[in-house]
Amino acid sequence: MTDTITTSEPELSAEFRGEQIRPGDRDFETARAIYNGSIDRRPTLILRPHGAADVIDAVTYAREAGLPLAVRCGGHGVAGTSIVDGGVLIDLSAMKGVQVDPARGTAIAQAGVLWGEYDRETQLFGLLTPGGRVTTTGVGGFTLGGGYGWLSSVYGLTCDNLVGADVVTAGGQLVHASEDENPDLLWGLRGAGANFGVVTSYELRTHRLGPILLAGLLVVPNDERAADLVRAYRDYVEQAPEALCTGVVTLLAPPEPFVPPDLIGRPVVGLALCYAGDPEEGAEVVRPLQEIMAGGVDLVQPMPYTAFQAMVDGFAPKHWLNYHRGMHLSSLPDDVVEPYLEVGRAIHSPMTQGIIFRHGGAVSRVPEDATAAGNRSAPYMGHPIACWSTPEETDYEMDWVSRFSAALAPARTGGTYLNFEPTTTTEDVKAGFGEQKYQRLVALKDEWDPTNLFRSNHNVAPTGWDSPSVPTQQPH
Repeated sequence: MTDTITTSEPELSAEFRGEQIRPGDRDFETARAIYNGSIDRRPTLILRPHGAADVIDAVTYAREAGLPLAVRCGGHGVAGTSIVDGGVLIDLSAMKGVQVDPARGTAIAQAGVLWGEYDRETQLFGLLTPGGRVTTTGVGGFTLGGGYGWLSSVYGLTCDNLVGADVVTAGGQLVHASEDENPDLLWGLRGAGANFGVVTSYELRTHRLGPILLAGLLVVPNDERAADLVRAYRDYVEQAPEALCTGVVTLLAPPEPFVPPDLIGRPVVGLALCYAGDPEEGAEVVRPLQEIMAGGVDLVQPMPYTAFQAMVDGFAPKHWLNYHRGMHLSSLPDDVVEPYLEVGRAIHSPMTQGIIFRHGGAVSRVPEDATAAGNRSAPYMGHPIACWSTPEETDYEMDWVSRFSAALAPARTGGTYLNFEPTTTTEDVKAGFGEQKYQRLVALKDEWDPTNLFRSNHNVAPTGWDSPSVPTQQPH
């Protein structure tokens, strides 16, 4: 008699309690969509876990079935790494709990929490963690990629405030990472975290501020006077208190009631700012900027922290086509200012923006090797956001980003902020971490994910991983 060995396809655990969505299901098209409408991928199965046990089941199924795996928190990732063709998407959006512990000075957020939801809970106690500048950004992906928020110059990157995390590993185990338990894993989670597992909850340090702070926007036409104003802004903020958090932006004036009719649709320059402290004290610090931008639109006033965090939400419409960059700058020299403004005058889409964030402060005081997040010494970051509604505009918008990048070239350090980057080659990833830290990350990957199950990300490949090169079709 001949023994017959039968094999069967792996099956999802019968104990899985979350949602399962497949092609053809009523909710499939909505469930697979992310913010960047340029990304069009179709997973074979979307799983929405309700807890860590469900996440273990989902990871185990993808591993045993040999299927590509992607993980999604808020779905804002510009590169489209949170969606996969022909594989399993773990959609964490159903995991929404936030628990604030004022006595400990931390808050625990589950993996599907958005920044607006997190801020709403922490501000009940007058607490915050520096987080996403758009409230619909997921806490998870933002934190694991580093996390530059409006208040980072005061309180550090979001990942600097990550004190603990629960992680489902590639082997399907739930482990905890903290300074006392798996500290090397915590080091990697602070900036390169999507590479090592699925984080099911984050414990974040909180800081006392709010609910009211002085914040808002100052806007002037992007005309022949603009270069002098931007240079005056630079000269002031480089010697101003760190509590003054700012960024300069070029855009088209939106059709809002607070915008003079003759300015609507015209190229403008804005200063977004907030003061991390007493609003009355902040008024003296902010006044020089108001004087620099005198004659324009002044929207600076005491407001809830949550309102300031939502200030640019309108510029992040779901499913528009997007292309972004995140370029660290060594300075904001005179020979960059006018080219930057000239590119701003060429904006066509009402949602496209050219931002230069002022960083430094608490970000740069953390030693470069203390976390995976890199390029800490850069005092500015160039962040072009091309956002457009129809494919016919694509060539123009892509070229606009290329022109923006060229305008800032004299000040670029060569380092990038991967959360804003649309490409994922090894060279791109090394530019985010630097060669020395990249090699340390490879060693960490060898330990926690040697088969590279978690590779739909800005991937740090384990030793010996052989994958085809990914052509970069977008401009640099």
